[in-house]
Amino acid sequence: MHPRSFLVSRDDWSLHRQGEMDQKRHQEKVREAIRENLADLVSEESIIMSDGRKVVKVPIRSLEEYKFRFDPHQGEHAGSGQGGTEVGKVLGPARPAKGAQAPGQGPGAGDQPGFDYYEAEVTVDELAELIFQDLGLPNLKQKRRADIESTYPEFTDVRKQGLQANVDKRRTLLEALRRAAREGHRGLQGIRREDLRFKTWEERVRTTTSAVVMAMMDTSGSMGTFEKYIARSFYFWMVRFLRTRYHQVQIVFIAHDTRAREVSEEEFFSKGESGGTKCSSAYEKALEIVEERFPPEDYNIYPFHFSDGDNFPSDNVRCVKLMSELIERSSAVGYGEITSGRYYRESTLMSAFERLEDPRFTCVQIRSKDEVYPALKRFFRRSEEVPHPGGLAG
Repeated sequence: MHPRSFLVSRDDWSLHRQGEMDQKRHQEKVREAIRENLADLVSEESIIMSDGRKVVKVPIRSLEEYKFRFDPHQGEHAGSGQGGTEVGKVLGPARPAKGAQAPGQGPGAGDQPGFDYYEAEVTVDELAELIFQDLGLPNLKQKRRADIESTYPEFTDVRKQGLQANVDKRRTLLEALRRAAREGHRGLQGIRREDLRFKTWEERVRTTTSAVVMAMMDTSGSMGTFEKYIARSFYFWMVRFLRTRYHQVQIVFIAHDTRAREVSEEEFFSKGESGGTKCSSAYEKALEIVEERFPPEDYNIYPFHFSDGDNFPSDNVRCVKLMSELIERSSAVGYGEITSGRYYRESTLMSAFERLEDPRFTCVQIRSKDEVYPALKRFFRRSEEVPHPGGLAG
């Protein structure tokens, strides 16, 4: 055999990779625990109030590896059944022993040992990756003006040198077969160094359709601590999502009580509450900004508004009229109403908005912190109209 040839081995090398396999299994368990707790983590106060570099601790139940154990007394242990089962019989899920509850559950102290839990640390960026993986700007369409830039990898060449992880297996096998045929052999005669082919790519920047997101928030005196916190939690992740996925999307911040004004991002997230409520003022300001700076034929427009719904009843008719005008000019519009635990009935404003039957308009009601994540998924659900990497970002 040629000294520089390669052979495909059938030996099982999994035992030599046990450490790597255990590490991957651990990382997957961490990600699984994060996915199961996304609704709670999205509204975690230590994250929302941080500078974005916060490390999050996620509780994960520890797992024991299966192993054989010598038992000189041959006694009964967990896992030893009573017999009498038949094929096809459904067995109930395992339950903890009486008195042993999961963390945070149960009315009081039990008399049985609990589960072993430990805290795994993840960064906010890793958490954001899981939160954003299913999100996108809905109904994003090509417009006359295109100024959003996004990067994507494009395979441009196949070379004889490169990283081992980038081996093009199909082309490598074809080269090996061609070389064997030139040498007068039939079939594959091993893979040599000169047969290897590697894929290479370059980072491309594509200019896609332009978009503007309008964040509107009620800052009137009726917005209590809970309502304010929920609205800022939603907009915290919205802003982070847009700046992660869409490089040059524009964001406009509007705060309102009985009058609305455009504010900076810092003011938007720190402005106190005072005054009465007139939601129509926010929609008037949004329409005014659209007319002056963002014509619908050039931009995809996405207005989102959060309020506690405590609006003057006489203003509701005007709100519906202005919201209808916003919908006509926008790719998607969202209204979120935040209600504390004391109130479970929707407001008259929400009732009026629900009569707007347009697929571009979405209403959500948030009663607790764990409903922020579902609201994000509803407002930023991926649209089937967005083509694959060719033109539009997201």
